[in-house]
This record gives sequence, structure tokens and C-alpha cells, in this order.
Amino acid sequence: MKPSLLVLAAGMGSRYGGLKQMDPMGPNGETVLDYSVFDAIRAGFGKVVFVIREDFAEAFREGVGARFSDRIEVDYAFQKLDDLPAGFSVPEGREKPWGTAHAVRAARHVIDGPFAVVNADDFYGADAYQVIARWFEGLPTDDGKPHYSMVGYPLRNTLSDHGSVNRGICRTGDGNLLADVEEVVDIARGDDGMVRGTRIDGSGTEISDASPVSMNFWGFTREFFTQLEGHFTAFLRKKGSEMKSECYIPTVVDDLIGRDQADCVVLDTTANWFGVTYAEDKPHVVESIAKLVEEGVYPSPLS
Repeated sequence: MKPSLLVLAAGMGSRYGGLKQMDPMGPNGETVLDYSVFDAIRAGFGKVVFVIREDFAEAFREGVGARFSDRIEVDYAFQKLDDLPAGFSVPEGREKPWGTAHAVRAARHVIDGPFAVVNADDFYGADAYQVIARWFEGLPTDDGKPHYSMVGYPLRNTLSDHGSVNRGICRTGDGNLLADVEEVVDIARGDDGMVRGTRIDGSGTEISDASPVSMNFWGFTREFFTQLEGHFTAFLRKKGSEMKSECYIPTVVDDLIGRDQADCVVLDTTANWFGVTYAEDKPHVVESIAKLVEEGVYPSPLS
């Protein structure tokens, strides 16, 4: 079965100031999403599923999804605040959904095989899609513990010059298997050249800029949805009453690894990652994509 590409596109874009998923970045008006789906099709993916919000569903279908429907199967899932396991309800006053793990969970009814997860507003590069596609092809079956993967990028290549970022900092062991991943927020390079951030518990930490980080490019099998349900339920019991609590994919994977319920290999890639966290990041992304077009990595216009 060909893998599906699950695109997390429900973000509010609050720091960027708009629906950055639809913002032109390529020389002929292409969006970052256009390049992601193009790379996925070239790598052999058979379906793309967009996780979106219902309030911009029509605009997204017409402005984004329709562009791909003649080249790959397209489907949608809605991340809803009240889409919770039985027995849980939304705390009064909460307005935002429950994070990236909650977004992946939204697609549990429309994905029935292996799938990769990416952010809609991140440019991952052609090689990254080829690497994870080869991993899917060689994935063992029926050997017990589920096997997952993550495309890793060095932290230095994922920072923004215009503000702090949140990253999953990874530590690997034998066979490049992920040993653990720690979600660190507000990461930025200081005037002294050192990179620092804040752990989830609120403590500060200094980080090597060579550390591999998760940019939310994951490879999962269908079993992940079952495991995610258990983790998300436990998360809600512990933190569901907090107004801004979020459940992150790296935290779920880290928990599964710690319990020896799955393993996750970190896949090396030669691709460059470009992100648009802030509006000021856009010129760099536009310039970087233009260079790849000039080098012949992508046709222009993209087709």
C-alpha cells in the first residue's frame, strides 16, 4: 500500500498574521504546500490528507486542495476543539485545540495505512520525501513492536532570525534509533552566539546548535492511532483542565519509546528545511526556493 501524506494545516498562523498555508512562495505563485505535495507525489505517495479547521474549509478546498485532485487522491479531516475521547469535555473558556497530536488524531477515520506527517507551512525538501518513502518500502511487518521514523535536521538550520521557535530536541542511540525527544520552547540564539530555550517544566536550557531536531516530519503505521488514543486520554486526565495545555507528537513518541512500546529511527537527509514562523522569514524562503528552481531541483512553473 502506498503511504499517505498527512498535512497539518489547521494552525491559526497567529504569529505570521494570516493563512500562511496559502501564501505564494515560488516564482510562479507556488505555495510551500505545492512543493510538499509535488515532492510526495514524486516519492510515490498515493494520497494526501489535509487536517484543517472547518471555518476555512471551503477556501482551503478551492484554493489548495483542488490544485492536486487530478494528480493524487485528496481527503480532509477537521481538527475540532470538542473532538475528544469519551468522557471528556472542553473546559469553559478554552478556545484553541490541543496541539499537533490532537491534529493527527483528527485523521484517524480517513487514513487506513502507513502515513507521513508534515506541517503545512514547512518546506522539507525533495530528499526528505525520498528518504522516508524508502523507509516505508523497507518497513518490516508483523514483527511485534511498531516501527516509526522521523526525518531529523540540525537545530542550526531551523532557527529564525526574527523570533524564537519551538523544537523537539532529539537524542539518538544505536542504529540511529531515537532515544528520547524533549520539547523545548522559545529557542533563540543570543547575542553571545549561544542557543537557549525553555523546557516544558519552565526551566531554561542551553542547546548545541548541532542537535538533531524534530520538524514534525514523521513516518507512522496505522497502529499509531491506537497508541495515540491511549496517550491523549492520559494527557487529558492530567492536563485537560489547563487552558493552554497541548499534546505534542514528539512527546507521544518519546513516551512510547520510554515504555518500549515502539521504536523510531531518525532518518538523515541532505535536504534543507525552510520555515515561515514569522512574516519576516518569507524573503529567505522565497530566495531559497528560487535557488532550488535555478539548480533544476524543481520545474518552473511547478507541475
